[in-house]
Amino acid sequence: MSQLNNPLHGVKLLHMVEALVAFYGWEQLALRVPVRCFTFDPSVKSSLKFLRKTPWAREKLEQLYIATFPNGVEEKL
Repeated sequence: MSQLNNPLHGVKLLHMVEALVAFYGWEQLALRVPVRCFTFDPSVKSSLKFLRKTPWAREKLEQLYIATFPNGVEEKL
């Protein structure tokens, strides 16, 4: 199965979280994806743990990543 049309192909969850935090900061990220791991004592480790267990939250994060970095994160940062 080809991944050519998948904008997230090869992008790790860790990379998405770190890129979005660098771009928005925790406070703005929490406004865009309102989950506790971003609002209360946020950390990359706790966020990854939550997002790996919670498909709907991960999907929201992935959609925000695509909307924020349509051509890849390197072009925006």
